[in-house]
Amino acid sequence: MALWDIPTRGLIAHKMSISPAMFARAATRPEHCTKDTCPASYSIYGYAPNLGANAFFVAIFAISCLTFCYQARLYRKWLGFSIAMILGTALESVGYGSRLMLSADPFSATGFKLNIVLLTFAPAFLTAGIYLLLKHLTLSLNPRLSPLKPSLYTPIFVSCDLAAIILQGAGGAISAAAANGTNKKLLDLGVNVMIAGLSSQVVTLAIFAILAGVFFFRIAGARDTLEPHAGHLWQASGFRMFVISAILAFVFIFVRCAYRIAELKDGWGSPIMRRENEFIILDSVMISVAAVLLNIFHPGRCFRQNLNETAVDLSTLDQKDGDEESIQVYALSKAHA
Repeated sequence: MALWDIPTRGLIAHKMSISPAMFARAATRPEHCTKDTCPASYSIYGYAPNLGANAFFVAIFAISCLTFCYQARLYRKWLGFSIAMILGTALESVGYGSRLMLSADPFSATGFKLNIVLLTFAPAFLTAGIYLLLKHLTLSLNPRLSPLKPSLYTPIFVSCDLAAIILQGAGGAISAAAANGTNKKLLDLGVNVMIAGLSSQVVTLAIFAILAGVFFFRIAGARDTLEPHAGHLWQASGFRMFVISAILAFVFIFVRCAYRIAELKDGWGSPIMRRENEFIILDSVMISVAAVLLNIFHPGRCFRQNLNETAVDLSTLDQKDGDEESIQVYALSKAHA
């Protein structure tokens, strides 16, 4: 049921508690609704977000954000990854805080604006962090087996991710300017821009998955010929758990992006958008589990567990293949040989 086709029968139950004039205005134009004049089904989302569930996700993302802040200080060589995670989880936490506002008042303009802007593009910061990992993985195992020069992963994929963030943020801002649904043209324009941003993110994720898949396929096929340091790292349980967690986080974020495209393709107030259970499973759970996995199996901790931090001759690595941080990661892995 689209936002603009909502029937008036839902207001009948409220008719006795409001004036005839208020009832007539709300029945004619749903955007005139307030929590005192209309049921939650008349809001864009069609429900009042569950208080307990959304409070839980506020806490999960807030704790995750604080943990990433601690890890940023502890593992300084992975500062870029940690900053991306901090931004993503902080925005998620505030975004779910806005859903608490909508739980109290489904017609809250402030809650609506914060919700659509923050929860739309916050996961893009998590994908940016994942993009940073592949460069380090290729340099640590065997940069020559990478289908793309390791130093190119960060500028290419982070730039694409930034473009997706801008599009999704702009689309959310345009929809937010519609003031909780009072301007259908703005809502539709905002939706189209957000879909463009989400679609570009999905395409970028798919290309990234192909390149990562090719690299790991080559590594698996050449594991018997890997240099000792790379072979040891590849067999280390902690390192493998880190790789598996990153892959799972990637899959969860991809599923979430696909869901959001399906949710938005029919516009605001679409049937999918008006079912909270699907949102919780395919968005909230997907992103929160991804964040927790990257928290628990932070690359700084997993690399440190499996590498001896011993100085080595950096001439063993073609320095054109990566920046100084990446070279250090590769050097640390080779020191374990």
